[in-house]
Amino acid sequence: MSLAPPVWRPTQALLRAGVASAVAALAAVVLGRPDLLVLAAPLLLHASVAAVRRPAGRPTARMRLEHPAIREGEATRAHVVVEDVAGGETFVLAQSRPQWTVTDPASGVATADLTGADRGGVVLGVGSQRWGRRRVGGGSFAVTSAWAGYRWGPSTLPDAWLTTLPLPGSFDSRAPAPHPLGVVGRHPARRPGEGTELHSVRPFAAGDRLRRVRWPVSLRTGTLHVTSTVAEQDSSVLLLVDNGVQVGTSGGIGGASTSLDTAVRAAGAVAEHTLRRGDRVALRVLASSRPAPVPPGTGNRHLRRVLDTLAAVTPGRTDSPVPASWQVPAGAVVLVFTPMLSDLALAATSTLARRGLSVVVVDTLPDDVPLDDERSRLAWRLRLVERRGLLLRLTRAGIPVVPWSGPGTLDEVLRRLARRSSMPRLVRR
Repeated sequence: MSLAPPVWRPTQALLRAGVASAVAALAAVVLGRPDLLVLAAPLLLHASVAAVRRPAGRPTARMRLEHPAIREGEATRAHVVVEDVAGGETFVLAQSRPQWTVTDPASGVATADLTGADRGGVVLGVGSQRWGRRRVGGGSFAVTSAWAGYRWGPSTLPDAWLTTLPLPGSFDSRAPAPHPLGVVGRHPARRPGEGTELHSVRPFAAGDRLRRVRWPVSLRTGTLHVTSTVAEQDSSVLLLVDNGVQVGTSGGIGGASTSLDTAVRAAGAVAEHTLRRGDRVALRVLASSRPAPVPPGTGNRHLRRVLDTLAAVTPGRTDSPVPASWQVPAGAVVLVFTPMLSDLALAATSTLARRGLSVVVVDTLPDDVPLDDERSRLAWRLRLVERRGLLLRLTRAGIPVVPWSGPGTLDEVLRRLARRSSMPRLVRR
């Protein structure tokens, strides 16, 4: 629907009042009926007062979100501010409702009395049911003058961007990091140093701190003994999200999840858990150069950056990356969140594994994929057979594949990787 140019126009009520009063007055003169003049007087008064009080302002409206970024399932308030409404009396807003958003009121239509407490505009509730960046607000607005004589609009209401951060799924892991590398962190290292985990009790030596003295052992042996600890280091994790193929139908935060929904939420959960342990996290989207990859970092600000990048992921991009040129820290654990249905995901996983990195494939394929007809179901079964063979080849190549199941998903895999890193390896000379 095309919107009318922004100008004050007479309303249907004003036109009806003017025409009805003119017809009644003419009939009273022609027919000699003074009572018709009495009936036409209120309509004539209404038309006259409305015409005299024609507004002179040029109303404008803008939207401001209290929280430009929210989590899935959360809501915020949108303030629609109306300006330059001299002579206006009623403000009407018809807000558009994009997919995955809910509004309060549910119809998206709100009104305000510009002569009373709502003179500044209206306040709407806006909620989001799925991660991503989308425009909210929009729609159109109109302003009506006193006595419903003139109307401005409908005019377009500028919309605003609302970023919906993925709601991280429940995740927790008590497994040690396979390759702790840094100088600080919470993971026990292989060398003695400052930490909290006991390594041994040994005789006192020059440079030892007095707080390390083990008094029970010292009194029993007659010489000073101290406790030595294992140094604590941090680890590096690379999260690789496959957005090239999206399988399933998304039902929002409370419904079914697509493969991309699971990948984004699982990556957010692992990032939040890993960063809270003091480790470093990097993020890269597999099938696209945008959003830009997130380099390794730590802290709450880095977590927000990771979640913002995940919220900007879009499905169906086919930009081919070059895994061989990726700068991945040595010893990093690479977690690939993918349904493993594309050659690109297989190539990236194999390339990173050949570089000597610890790669784990987190399977995000939904358990139930709704299909319409028998032919589609048959084709899907054949595709699953091919996928099963592909996953078997990855497992035989030493790349573990685990389905995402929330807390404890990666515990056993990380323990196996930690044991593997401590075993001797065969090298070519």
